[in-house]
Amino acid sequence: MPSLVDQGHHTDIVAQQIVLAASDTEYFHELVSAIKNAEIGGGGQHLLQSLGLYSIDRESEIESICSLYQQGFVSSVNQLQEVRDGSFTLMTDVLGLNNSIQSSIEALSQQKKALVVCRAVRQKINDADQALHNCLEVLRLANQVYDLLGKKIYYSALRALDELQNVHLLEVTQYRIADHIQKSVPATKKLVGDAVMADLNTWLFRIRETSQFLGEVSFYHTEQRRTRHKDRSEKIVPSTSFMLNSAVELVADEDEEFDILDNEDVQVDFTPLFECMHIHDALGQMESFKVDYAFTRRQQKELLMPASITLIDLDGASLSELLEGIAGFALIEKATMKKAPNLRSMVEIDELWETMCQTAITLISKALYEVANAELLLKIKGVLALFIQTMSSWGYPVGSLDAFLLTLFDKYAELLRRRFSDDFQEIVSTDDYMPMPIHKSDEYDKVVNVSWYTPEKSRDELRFPCVLPFSQMYPLCCIDIRNFLNQFYFFSDDHFRHPKVIDDALKSSLDELLCEKVCHSLVDRLSSQYLGQIVQILINLEHFEIACRELEQLLVSARSSASAGSAIALRASEEFRSSKKTAEKRIFELVNSKIDDLIGTAEYDWTASRLENEPSNYMQTLTRYLSNIMTTVLLGLPTEIKELIYFDALSHAATMILSVPLSPDIKSISRHGVAALAKDVQYLTEFVDTLGNPILKENLDELQQTVALMQADNSDEYYDVATRNKKYGRVDAVNGSILLEKYMNP
Repeated sequence: MPSLVDQGHHTDIVAQQIVLAASDTEYFHELVSAIKNAEIGGGGQHLLQSLGLYSIDRESEIESICSLYQQGFVSSVNQLQEVRDGSFTLMTDVLGLNNSIQSSIEALSQQKKALVVCRAVRQKINDADQALHNCLEVLRLANQVYDLLGKKIYYSALRALDELQNVHLLEVTQYRIADHIQKSVPATKKLVGDAVMADLNTWLFRIRETSQFLGEVSFYHTEQRRTRHKDRSEKIVPSTSFMLNSAVELVADEDEEFDILDNEDVQVDFTPLFECMHIHDALGQMESFKVDYAFTRRQQKELLMPASITLIDLDGASLSELLEGIAGFALIEKATMKKAPNLRSMVEIDELWETMCQTAITLISKALYEVANAELLLKIKGVLALFIQTMSSWGYPVGSLDAFLLTLFDKYAELLRRRFSDDFQEIVSTDDYMPMPIHKSDEYDKVVNVSWYTPEKSRDELRFPCVLPFSQMYPLCCIDIRNFLNQFYFFSDDHFRHPKVIDDALKSSLDELLCEKVCHSLVDRLSSQYLGQIVQILINLEHFEIACRELEQLLVSARSSASAGSAIALRASEEFRSSKKTAEKRIFELVNSKIDDLIGTAEYDWTASRLENEPSNYMQTLTRYLSNIMTTVLLGLPTEIKELIYFDALSHAATMILSVPLSPDIKSISRHGVAALAKDVQYLTEFVDTLGNPILKENLDELQQTVALMQADNSDEYYDVATRNKKYGRVDAVNGSILLEKYMNP
C-alpha cells in the first residue's frame, strides 16, 4: 500500500496538470479523468485538498502581484475609462453616420432596382440581337448554298449545307425558321444531287457525241504504230520476230508517247464524273449512283448501236462509224475504270464490251450478203483488223472478233474462188489452142516471168518472132494463179491469227480451181476431132503438171510456221497427170481413126494377074500423114510421147493392114495380090527405117512375117512347129492358116 506522502504528491501533480490544461476540452478531460481515478483509488479527499491548496496559492500570488503593480493598474483603469468614454462618443458618431448611410442606402436601393430593370431590358435586347444575328447567319448560309449551286460549286454548297445543319441551326433551334430550314435540307441535298447529275448527263451526252471521233483518233494512232512497226521490222532479221501489241513492240514504241484522251485533236475531261462521284459519296448515295451510272451507260450503248448497216457504201463509212463508236465508248469505259476503280468493275466493262462485239458481229453478218467483191471484203477485214488491234492494245478480249474473221475469210475465199473460177473458165473457153507466138523480147520476158516454164534454149539463142510450146491460156492461167495466191495471203496482212486456215484453204481452193476449171475443162475439149487442138491440150496439160510441182514448192515456202512440216501434194498434180494419159489416148484414137480411114481406102486386087510396080496410094498417103503430123501437129510434144504415138500408130496400122486380107469377103489371094501387099509393107518398113528408132520396127514383125509366109516356096514349113517358131514366130497361128488357105486356093 503506498504511503500517504506519495499519494499526496501524486494528487498535487494531477491538480497541477488540470490547471495547466491548454484548452477547455483538455481541462474537462483531465478533470474527469482525475476525479474518476480518485474515486477508484479512494483519493478524492486528497484531490480536493490539492485543488484547494492550489487555489489558495494562486490567490496569494495574485495579491502579491497586485500589491506590486497597483499604481500601474490604477493608471490602466483610468486610461481604460477614458477609452470607454471615447468609445461612447465614437459610437454616437457611428450611429449618426449609420443613420445617414441608411438614408443613402434607401435611395441607392431604388436606383439599383431601376438599374436591374435596365440590365434585364438590355439583356433581352442583346439576346434578341444575337438571335437575329444567328438567324441572319442561317439565312445567309442558306442563300449561300443556292448561290454556290448557281455557280456549280456543288461540293462547297454541300459543305455549307452541312455546316448550316450541324452548327448554325443548333443555335436557333428555338425558332421556327430552324424548323423550316431543317425540313428543307433533304430537298436541298436532292437539289444538289440533281444538279450534279444534270451536269454529268450533259457530260455523258458530250462523251457519246465524242465517242466516234475518239475511236477515229485511236484508229489513226494504231495506224501510225503499224507504220512505225513495219519500219522497225524491215530493219530486224527476221522481220516477223514480233507482232503489233507484243511486249517487244510495246517496248520499242514506248518513246512515242500519245494520250488518246488528251491530245491536240480530242480532250476528255473527267472532272464532272469525279465531282458527281464526290457529291454522291458525301450524300451517302454512292451505291445508287453506281447503279444509275451503269444504267445510263447501257442506254448509251443501245443508242450507239444502229438497227442495221451497209457494207457496200463506197467509203465504208457505215462500218467505220459503227466500229469507231464502239471503240470510243469502250476506251471511255476503260479509262473510267482506271481513274475511278470503285465506280466501274472489270466484269461490267467486259460484259458491255462483249455485248457490243456480238451486236457488231450480228450487224456485219446480216449485211455480209450484199458484198460480192473480194476487194471490198478485204477492206472490211482491214477495218476490223484495225479495230481489233486498237482494242487489244487497251486490254480488251478480242477472241470473238478473231473468230468472226474466220467467217469473213470463208466469204473472201468463196468470192475469190468464184471470180477466178469465172476467169479460168473464160481463159479456157476463149483459147485458140495453138502454140503461143512471141514477137518481141520484152513480151517473151513477161511470159517467162509469170509462167512456170524453163526454156530449152537460152534467151540469147532465140530469134524473134518465135513460138512457145504452150498456148496463150497457160501464161494467162499462171498469172491468175499467182494473183490468186497473193490475194489469198492479202487477208493475213495486218492481223489474222489463223494462218494455217489460209494455208489449208488456199491448197484446197487451188486444187478445186485447177481440177474443176482447168483440168476438167481441158478434158471436156478432148472430144474435139481436131488433132492439133488435142495435141495442144496435151502440151498444156504437161506444163500445168510442171506448174503444179512448182506450186507445191511455192506453197511450202509461203506457208506459215504453224503449217510447217511435211511436203505439200496438190491433188491437181495427179489430175493433170491422169488427164495427160486421157489426152494421149485421145490422140491415139484420132491417129488410129485416121489410119483406119486411110487403110479403109485400100483397093487391093487380090486376084490380080499382073504385078504392081508402085506402092498403093493409101500407103503413100499413110506414111505421108504419119510424117506430117510428127513434123507439124505433134512437133511440140516431148520426144517420148511422139515415139509412143508412133509406136501405137504403127502397131495399129500393121494390125489394120493385116486385117485387110483376113476379111471374110476375101476368098482367095493371088501371087500378084500378095506381091502388092508385100510392096506396101516394104514401103512402110522403109518409112519406119527413116525414123531412126529400131524399136518401132518391132510393130511390123507380124506383118512382115505374114507376108513372108504367104510368099514362101514351101508353105508346109508353117505347119512344122519348130520351123514356124523360128521363121514365123510373130505370126498368129490361126491367121496364118487362114491366109495360106486363101493363097493356096486362087
